[in-house]
Amino acid sequence: MDERPVVDLFTDGACSGNPGPGGWAYILRDRDSGREVEASGGEARTTNNRMELMAVIRGLERLEQASVVHLHSDSQYVLGGLRDWMAGWKRRGWKTAANKPVKNQDLWMRLDELMGTHELRFVWVEGHSGHPENERCDELAVRARDEASRT
Repeated sequence: MDERPVVDLFTDGACSGNPGPGGWAYILRDRDSGREVEASGGEARTTNNRMELMAVIRGLERLEQASVVHLHSDSQYVLGGLRDWMAGWKRRGWKTAANKPVKNQDLWMRLDELMGTHELRFVWVEGHSGHPENERCDELAVRARDEASRT
């Protein structure tokens, strides 16, 4: 029997301009205890895709032990990269099928490391559709983006 904790990780990123000030946020929920933690942060000059990736990274880094993680995201970029594209990028030395360097390679490489510890299961959430955790992550990411724009 698998003894690893099972958690839900809800994530979102926000950016004003691309590049511009950005924010990321996550909610992490333990399925057994129902305990939740949320966090957010921002950068003064970044892209939306980087913020989407940072939300996942920070959420996974928060876990204290190897876990089964149900990743809920509205980002096809994040889910497609993790589920479908990363293996090919790695085989090609972090190059795309067009033999160009993978954008945000530093973040993808960090996610690759984290996936060596955690088992990820992917759940796409339609953005801005009233999904409570996605809406909360969006609110936190926008707030973090606004704070980053003032620094």
